[in-house]
Amino acid sequence: MMRLLKIFKISFFGLMALAVMNAHADQGDLVKLMKSGGHILMIRHAYAPGSGDPANFKIGDCATQRNLNNRGRAKARAIGEWLRSKGINDAKVYSSQWCRCQETATLLGFGPVAELPALNSFYGMPENREPNIKTLRSFISNLPADGELIIFVTHFVTILEIAGEGVSPGEGVVLKLKERGAYDVLGWLSFEF
Repeated sequence: MMRLLKIFKISFFGLMALAVMNAHADQGDLVKLMKSGGHILMIRHAYAPGSGDPANFKIGDCATQRNLNNRGRAKARAIGEWLRSKGINDAKVYSSQWCRCQETATLLGFGPVAELPALNSFYGMPENREPNIKTLRSFISNLPADGELIIFVTHFVTILEIAGEGVSPGEGVVLKLKERGAYDVLGWLSFEF
């Protein structure tokens, strides 16, 4: 019962925060900001049926993982097309080592994808939460506050932890980098034409 209440509390406050965030930044404003430098776009991998991963999960072995289906692949391509249609043609892309994130990142069509283990999921592995998030925050703190757009393709739990927002598959959150590793959460993107 407590777990259900905690999930409800997170979901309720996450939805309230999204409503407030969306009232302050529409998708057009977020695109302009991303093009101005010093931003991170965190994208949750596109649709992969199910939840979690099988018990025999292994990094590097897609046959042991939950993967994108055709709908997910189409959404990943559409996100890349949406960004390019808005004039975003260049970005440095980092991905979780999970196959569904790697495939999403590749299908965006921005060129080479760099693995960043700090973007890996810790769903069902709470012992990985703190080290992953600490490493990811450190990575973010070393990014230039006026550099090129960075795209992180990752998981629900990672976005929730970094941005305080849970997003659906194939949606994203925009962060504005500030000095000394700080950042602001600017808003949510659905990548709808």
